[in-house]
Amino acid sequence: MVTYNPKDWIKLIIQFHKSDTFRTLFFSMICFGIYAGIIVYLEKNYFQITLKNPTVMHSILGFVLSMLLVFRTNTAYDRWWEGRKIWGSMVNNSRNIAFKLSSIVTLKSDREELKNLIVNYLYSTKNHLRNKYVQDEFVPVKSITMSEFADAPHKPNLIAKHLVKKLFVLNQNKVITGEHLIILNEELKSFTDNCGACERIKNTPIPYSYNIFLKKMIFLYCITLPLFFGGEYGYVTIAITIIVLYVFASIELIAEEIEDPFGEDENDLPTDDICGRIKNNLNEILN
Repeated sequence: MVTYNPKDWIKLIIQFHKSDTFRTLFFSMICFGIYAGIIVYLEKNYFQITLKNPTVMHSILGFVLSMLLVFRTNTAYDRWWEGRKIWGSMVNNSRNIAFKLSSIVTLKSDREELKNLIVNYLYSTKNHLRNKYVQDEFVPVKSITMSEFADAPHKPNLIAKHLVKKLFVLNQNKVITGEHLIILNEELKSFTDNCGACERIKNTPIPYSYNIFLKKMIFLYCITLPLFFGGEYGYVTIAITIIVLYVFASIELIAEEIEDPFGEDENDLPTDDICGRIKNNLNEILN
């Protein structure tokens, strides 16, 4: 995720970064500009097309298309914000269970293993949502071998199983009581609930028909701009076409990027930083 100062207008206006939509759309804008220039040239020199109020229809269609893009952006941002709330819940639940374990579990080795299991669960959830396996982020624990972890199809479930198993073993050994298990159950359950909620966001994209319809509408709107604006605005239509394409297509590209907020794009959630912050918190609480 990009860290920036939202009050620095000048820097934000002139700054370009790798995820900027201008870079992505540059070739398309050039092609549409050339296309618009050809259409305007043909209209002015070969085809004398005269229409009454030629821009009215495009103004109405532009308003309708803008409403569709607003809905598209709001839907994508809702997914991004829900993902952020889920990872905020991960932070709070990790701290809460760490506070409880620091008071209940007194043996240092048990506390260390529980801490590492929680940290492994968070990092494995982050990488699971990215469809990645990062061996260096796995902290060795007694209950899970490296090969077992590497071969697990759903790594967060494997760690959650051993975390629960560890607590029940401590209960059998009279280290913690049944009442303690009840107290810890809420946070343990929340880990799985949060992972499932993230999977729901990731595995449920915007409906295909809606997505493709919006792209077709943007394309048709921009490609017909020179036909209706060329006679009235002349070669200024080239700039109008490029600007309209940049605005509408950029909104769609931004929505595509943030609707899956768990990746590694610059506008995705800073899950690496969140996991690192939780790890530091747990080290502080449980050491």
